[in-house]
Amino acid sequence: MNKLPLNDSIAIAISKMVDDALCDTREPSHSDIEYEFKRAGLLEADPKQKGNPVGKAKRVKAVLYWAIENDQQAGEKLVCYLLNLVRSVGGFRSTSPNFIGEDSIANMIDVFKNEGYSLSEDGSINTVVLENLNSVEKYIALKAYAKRAIKGSEDAALLVGTGKDLMEAVATHIIMEKWGAIQTQTNFPTLLGQTFTALGLATSSDEQQVNEQAQKRVERALYEFACSINKLRNKEGTGHGRPFLTNVTDEEAKVAIEGIGLISEFLLAKMK
Repeated sequence: MNKLPLNDSIAIAISKMVDDALCDTREPSHSDIEYEFKRAGLLEADPKQKGNPVGKAKRVKAVLYWAIENDQQAGEKLVCYLLNLVRSVGGFRSTSPNFIGEDSIANMIDVFKNEGYSLSEDGSINTVVLENLNSVEKYIALKAYAKRAIKGSEDAALLVGTGKDLMEAVATHIIMEKWGAIQTQTNFPTLLGQTFTALGLATSSDEQQVNEQAQKRVERALYEFACSINKLRNKEGTGHGRPFLTNVTDEEAKVAIEGIGLISEFLLAKMK
């Protein structure tokens, strides 16, 4: 895992993780943090590079806020790098002089949970196992993944390591909530078609009606868009390399990822 979610709450939590302004100086050092800025390609956003005297927390917060507005992907890398850095110097070990504190850890656990990630007290982090969540928690996690995918996060769109993409997970969740059961070994177009039907949405299999609402045309287009994206997928690639077919360009992959997020968010919204 080389990227983690980034939003305002996570930016604040990560910055507090390195804050030693009100206690004895602890690692990581300013130079350690600066190295991670450079590694993530975000050194230009560091206020210290402009000659401004600034503490660790303010440096990190400024860079992460800049990344949210200008380079989300680099920002997500930096979150991962900084978390690994703090863990490596004993920041999550209570007996270490670099321990960041129970409150800081508890806050980090909460903000990552809201994004579909499980942070342990020892600083290790993994995506949540959706099957272990209750209905409300699963909805929140899927919605968070959708928002990240809309911003271009490949990890969120394809649920790296699970072999399942976000649209499949969303479709399965909706059908289980609406119908209480799901057919096994169902292909993607059928699974998605069942989801659209459960939500009262039109698919390309539904004939156009006279004087029907324009929204129905949008619904059919979204269904076809989702099925087209699914055909671009390299099913063996998820978690083991590029998750799209070799003839798919980077630009096309970006559209597909954002499309996965858009359709997933649309379906989750219709579920309510």
